[in-house]
Amino acid sequence: MSERVGTPSDDVAEVLATGRTDITTIFVSMSARHPEGRDTDYLEWHFLDHRPEQHRLASLRATLRLVSTPACRAARAASDERYDALDHVMTYFFADVAGLEEFAALSTALASAGRTQYLLPLVERGVYGLEGKVAAPRVKIGADVLPWWPARGVYLLVEQGAAPASGLVEVPGVAGALWGRAIPVDPLYASADNTGLQITYCYLDEDPAETGERLRGALERRWTDAGVVPLLAAPFHPVAPYEWDRHLP
Repeated sequence: MSERVGTPSDDVAEVLATGRTDITTIFVSMSARHPEGRDTDYLEWHFLDHRPEQHRLASLRATLRLVSTPACRAARAASDERYDALDHVMTYFFADVAGLEEFAALSTALASAGRTQYLLPLVERGVYGLEGKVAAPRVKIGADVLPWWPARGVYLLVEQGAAPASGLVEVPGVAGALWGRAIPVDPLYASADNTGLQITYCYLDEDPAETGERLRGALERRWTDAGVVPLLAAPFHPVAPYEWDRHLP
């Protein structure tokens, strides 16, 4: 990969003055693989039908769908029983928590129109408030735009407790990170109690499983020194449009 040139955006006041992210809320839906192996059909429907419709919502800013492979599973540094079945992650980034009401209304309208097919088995869904973000200086782009950066993968952390994830961008292959803390919401948007949890997205520009192995040492130090307890530490691939089966579990 060629080296980026120039001064990182987060060090240039004139760049930051032109706009900052207004993302405040992260809705996360975690699922298991389909019991009959129909993951490919589901991903095709979600990408070509359901996901584009979400951009009708005024407060939606970005979306991200991830999938685990056997290599990714083998590279997990932690997985509580709560998340052992997890292979699919869908994330929606909103400007405000009130956007979840519009999100639910749209889901109901699409279902009433016969547009919602079978769903993947739910592992957990929850809502988090954005707490922090950082981009590795080497990638030059600012942390504000990480949700739109074309990552090769994401290393996902779910931890009990709170600790900034800034230090993880020092690991080769980690281009940036953003993290959020659980916020109380209507049970409609949360399937389990996530009180006290923190979720972190490490955006990767190298192979997810290989970067996951490199992260182990930094994560072990984090869990020892920062006082957070890991429930999930796992690499994922982004789903490739029109190559639905490319990174299936």
